[in-house]
Amino acid sequence: MLARLDQPIAAIATAPGRGAVGIVRVSAKSVQPIIDAVCGRALKPREATYLPFRAADGSAIDQGLAIHFPAPHSYTGEDVLELQAHGGPVVLQLLLARCLEAGAAMALRVAEPGEFTQRAFLNGKLDLAQAEAIADLIDASTEAAARSATRSLAGEFSREIHALRDALVHLRMLVEATLDFPEEEIDFLQKADAAGQLERLQANLARVMQRAHQGALLREGINVVIAGQPNAGKSSLLNALAGAELAIVTPIPGTTRDIVRQTIQIEGVPLHVVDTAGLREGADTVEQIGIERAWGQIEGADAVVFLHDLTRRDDPAYRAADAVIAEKLPGDVPVIDVWNKVDASAPSAPTPTLPQRGREESSLAPSPSGGGLGWGRSDALALSAKTGQGLDHLRHKLLEIAGWQAAPEGVFIARERHLHALRRVDAHLMEASAHIARGAQALDLLAEELRLAQNALSEITGEFSADDLLGVIFSRFCIGK
Repeated sequence: MLARLDQPIAAIATAPGRGAVGIVRVSAKSVQPIIDAVCGRALKPREATYLPFRAADGSAIDQGLAIHFPAPHSYTGEDVLELQAHGGPVVLQLLLARCLEAGAAMALRVAEPGEFTQRAFLNGKLDLAQAEAIADLIDASTEAAARSATRSLAGEFSREIHALRDALVHLRMLVEATLDFPEEEIDFLQKADAAGQLERLQANLARVMQRAHQGALLREGINVVIAGQPNAGKSSLLNALAGAELAIVTPIPGTTRDIVRQTIQIEGVPLHVVDTAGLREGADTVEQIGIERAWGQIEGADAVVFLHDLTRRDDPAYRAADAVIAEKLPGDVPVIDVWNKVDASAPSAPTPTLPQRGREESSLAPSPSGGGLGWGRSDALALSAKTGQGLDHLRHKLLEIAGWQAAPEGVFIARERHLHALRRVDAHLMEASAHIARGAQALDLLAEELRLAQNALSEITGEFSADDLLGVIFSRFCIGK
């Protein structure tokens, strides 16, 4: 894609389907041939002009608004023409075809996904983090995610990265300057408080990493799998969390035989909740396929809600089956033990022992607040999917496991790519801290770690990046953006 950036491009810039208004966008070194052919008259820069869009024979394809954004004051930094027509797909296809026909002599072609934004990045209109924020703003699934993406688009994340980079460059300058004067290098670094500068840089990096982690949660959300034996109430819990009847609920064991997904939000954080088939032995062929898929979902989950049936707490066979499931759960996935059907459980019934995964057992006991049943272990909860009792506690526990902190104001959107780069910066700075403590014999290694840290930081904004990375990022944009 990078090799074709000298060619003019055109595309429908609005979503597929019918709508009130649709836009065809053209970007080129000069869009004047398209203006002459399609609009038939001169356009004032950045001023909407109502006119007919002409076919090759002079007939009108449609009537709408034409806006010319001369370079460099445009989205892409090139000449840009936007034709706003009625939003029927046939009309827009005819208008796009007319633009391509009129631009054939200049090799006008249909844009690839993300190519308009890629040109904006390469022409210095946006840095890479801001360009990614455009796609994140379009794809935002919650209001909090949209607001955070807007902050990133406005450059807030980039300013944090630039501040870290500037401090890192200043420290690199001090260290590399000492390499030219080896007899004075240690005194020079001590007087410049290089160690103190590095500590402050690490502290600032930690704050940025925390905010970026919050932003990544807003963008990606967390994958939560509800697992447990048949008739524990998994489908009822999904419906309760979603506030809608999404999954079929019956007293018959094995009703759910496939994966049911729903995205909900808690405090603006998307939660991708998955209801799975009941886990048990001796299932029929179809149900066994669903159970295998359930275990596949559990392996890839960010958190598992292990649901137990409180009304069967005294059944030895039920507790033994729960113990078998507990032993199979992956050790690296956070698990929340949840006892369901509090509303149907007799208050005077004996207390159950929870299935354990290599931890000391604890028992069900009355809550200190008297508000229902509480648990001796912090990750065990009791609720009723039928009445909603205890659901808020589960919601808060899921956010706690995800690492979410309230008050998202000031959070900027971030991607896993950004977090990975920041973790590498942190690792390089830790190595640099070890080298600076060793003194003169490690100055070359210190300078190298600081250089690698700067490169990792620059990858976030695109100042240091490979063409293949850019191709991957922009290929995930929609066409026309």
